[in-house]
Amino acid sequence: MCQHQTQCPSAESADRESARLVAHHPEQGWSLLCNGVVLFEDTGELLPDGRAIAPHRPLADQVMTAA
Repeated sequence: MCQHQTQCPSAESADRESARLVAHHPEQGWSLLCNGVVLFEDTGELLPDGRAIAPHRPLADQVMTAA
């Protein structure tokens, strides 16, 4: 699928989120990566085979703020 030099990681790779953006729709809260992964604003993902990855952002009570 990827035609970039230094090919983007596949959708099965642990670093799949580092693939290049091919479409970005912030008003709708999603982006499409070169490897076919759809990233959602809440950090959830939809893989090309239809599997869903649950959001993995830290919970509000786990976030530390700088003073």
